[in-house]
Amino acid sequence: MSALVMQLLVASSANSVGTLTCRSPCTVKSIHAGCKELMLASSRRVIQALHITPHLVIRRNISHQGPLKMRLIQFQNSGARKIGLELGSGGNIVDLNAFDSSLPCSMKEFLEAGDTAFQKAKRALESGQHILNRSQVSFLPPITNPEKIMCVGMNYVDHCLEQNVPVPKEPIIFSKFPSSIVGPFDPIILPKESKEVDWEVELAFVIGKEGKDIKEEDGMDYVAGFTVAHDVTGRDWQNRNGNQWLLSKTFDTFCPIGPALVTKDSISDPHCLGIRCRVNGNLVQDSNTNQMVFKTGALIAWVSKFVTLKPGDLFLTGTPPGVGVFRKPPVFLKAGDVVDCEIDELGVISNQVL
Repeated sequence: MSALVMQLLVASSANSVGTLTCRSPCTVKSIHAGCKELMLASSRRVIQALHITPHLVIRRNISHQGPLKMRLIQFQNSGARKIGLELGSGGNIVDLNAFDSSLPCSMKEFLEAGDTAFQKAKRALESGQHILNRSQVSFLPPITNPEKIMCVGMNYVDHCLEQNVPVPKEPIIFSKFPSSIVGPFDPIILPKESKEVDWEVELAFVIGKEGKDIKEEDGMDYVAGFTVAHDVTGRDWQNRNGNQWLLSKTFDTFCPIGPALVTKDSISDPHCLGIRCRVNGNLVQDSNTNQMVFKTGALIAWVSKFVTLKPGDLFLTGTPPGVGVFRKPPVFLKAGDVVDCEIDELGVISNQVL
C-alpha cells in the first residue's frame, strides 16, 4: 500500500507542477509554500482515489489525541484501593478500575503506564459508566509513594516582602519524606516534639514522565497535573539541626495533598490562580500564583540538573504571605483547629488538627 501511495503522490504532483506559473518574482518562501499546497492537494486526490478516510492515513505518523481534561484521584471503596476521576470539583467519581481492570490501582503506576493509561481513562470518562456517589468513597492522596518530594522555599515575592528578605536569585530547594503525605481530608497530628506548628498553602505539581537536564521551555511537557498541598511546618525545628529545614517539614501527616491531580489542560493558567488558606474559617493567606518567583518550567529545569525526574515525583512550589510565625504575636496551630487550603480550579483540602 505504501509503495502505491508514493507512486500516486509522485504522479499526481508531477501533473500538478505543470500548471504552476509565476506571474511575479517568487521568493524561496513562496515557492516552498506553493509546493506545500501542491503536495497537500495531491495527497487529497490520492486519498480520494484509494477511498481511504483521511484520519486513518494521518494517524500512522501523528497522534491526534484530544484534550484530556481530567481530575484524577486515588480513593478507597469497599476496602479496595483504586484510581478514578472526579467529575468536577466536589463531583461524583468514575471508577477507572471497574471500567478497565487492566489499569493499575495506584497513581504512580498509572503515570508510569503513560499515554495508554490516559487514553483508557478518557474512554471511561466518555462512557458515563461506573459512576460512584461521592459519599461512597474515601479520598486518598492523589499520589502516595513518590520517589521524590521537592519543595521550594521563599518562592513568592509577597512572602519575601513579608519577611523583609531579598527575592532569591535561584530556587531554594529542600525536601519532605514521602511518609509525611496524607489525604485531602485526613487529620494533621501535632507531634509532641514541636510546639510551633504552622500552616502553608502551596500549589503542587506531579511529574508525568522521566527526564534529566530539561530545558525551561520544555518543562511543562513533563507535568502530569497540579494539585493543592499543605506544607505543614514545625517552626521551632526550622532553625535547629544546623539550620536544615528537613526535620521541621517532614513529621508524619505534615503533607496533606489533593483532592485531585488536575491535568494541565484543565487549568486556564497555573501561574495565575487564586491561592488561599483558612484556619477555623478565618482567611489567613490570600494571594495569587502569579507571585511565584520561579514558575513550573524553571523549577523543573533547575532540579533536573541534579537529579533524574521520574513519574510521580511531587513538587511543592512555595507559600504566599500570611503564615502564623510572622504574625504579631505569632499564631500556631492547636488541637481542634481546621485548616482549609484552596486553589482556584484545583479544589479545597480540609484537615483537622489533632
